[in-house]
Amino acid sequence: MIPIAKPYITEEEAQAAYDTILTGWITQGPKVAEFEEKFTKYTGAKHAVAVSNCTTALHLSMIVAGVKAGDEVICPSMSYIATANCIKYVGATPVFAEVKEDYNIDIEDVRKKITSKTKAILIVHQIGMPADIDAFTHLCKENNLILIEDAACAIGSSYKGKKIGSHSDLVCFSFHPRKVISTGDGGMVTSTNQAFADRMKILRQHGMSVSDRVRHQSSNIIFEDHLEIGFNYRMTDIQASVGIKQLEKLDWIVEERRKIAQKYLEGLKNIDCIRLPFEKEDKFYNVQSFSIYLKENCSIERNDLMQALLDRGISSRRGIMTTHRETAYNSENYFLPISEDLADRSIILPLYVPMNDEDVEFIIENLISLLK
Repeated sequence: MIPIAKPYITEEEAQAAYDTILTGWITQGPKVAEFEEKFTKYTGAKHAVAVSNCTTALHLSMIVAGVKAGDEVICPSMSYIATANCIKYVGATPVFAEVKEDYNIDIEDVRKKITSKTKAILIVHQIGMPADIDAFTHLCKENNLILIEDAACAIGSSYKGKKIGSHSDLVCFSFHPRKVISTGDGGMVTSTNQAFADRMKILRQHGMSVSDRVRHQSSNIIFEDHLEIGFNYRMTDIQASVGIKQLEKLDWIVEERRKIAQKYLEGLKNIDCIRLPFEKEDKFYNVQSFSIYLKENCSIERNDLMQALLDRGISSRRGIMTTHRETAYNSENYFLPISEDLADRSIILPLYVPMNDEDVEFIIENLISLLK
């Protein structure tokens, strides 16, 4: 069976985790601080805050952005459900906007949905493809709104020559095993705003005024205060030690993923019933996922194609979900035809590093035979 994805983890990461365990410092500590510092250097961000996962990163971002009950946040429905959930966590209302053919949120639909209750716009760099950050930054400034980037899939991607993570006050990343690099689970928020970063560091550790690391490394007795109601959203040093090693390999991993994507693009280019992913000139795509769209002239239904691939030993996944049609949100009164069509007619193909040429060719050959 060819899996849909798997993390690229080597003995180096295992050794780094082992070495950290032997230090006795296994919760949030010096390795987390080192990971944050190296992450800022990689992305070009001013600040980085490591957390337990991208969902908690998004939740903290909502809090420091001042989003609260009664507010509205515009976001795509076509995204993993955590995107909308983090808005609900603070008592606000997600307002779902349409997407375009590249799966990213449509700024014209967003513009129509701004009201007096709108507090923020949450864009998603879907499957690693950057959204139009400059356009949304300008829109937010025009309307006095906060821009938040859900960059769960976008580590290693770039927009107009700058790494994702360096453009905005709140950019949230994931290190889940299906992402380009992984710490088992984990997340990061980058920011250009020091006040936001400082507060998130307090909130992630129960609202404590001083971290465990500072207290334990001090030569003087320090008693912490709890400044506000916080959360246990910490990353561990074990995870951070793995993340440091993963970050060192990130550019190479992205390069390898793009090579595999190019093989797919070349091998599938003559199938006229599918649409392949495309990359605009000002966007650099890390190929977190490779998604194909089945046009109406396809001779096979999407689910039947997925089953046929599975029967031949090839894993696949449905297109990106639409949150407004999930049971938890199905009372929401939305009809988003583009999002729904893309979700229902798209398939994500296997892509991971290392992936041998024989497996890629096998997938291409089977797709050609099933779609001809």
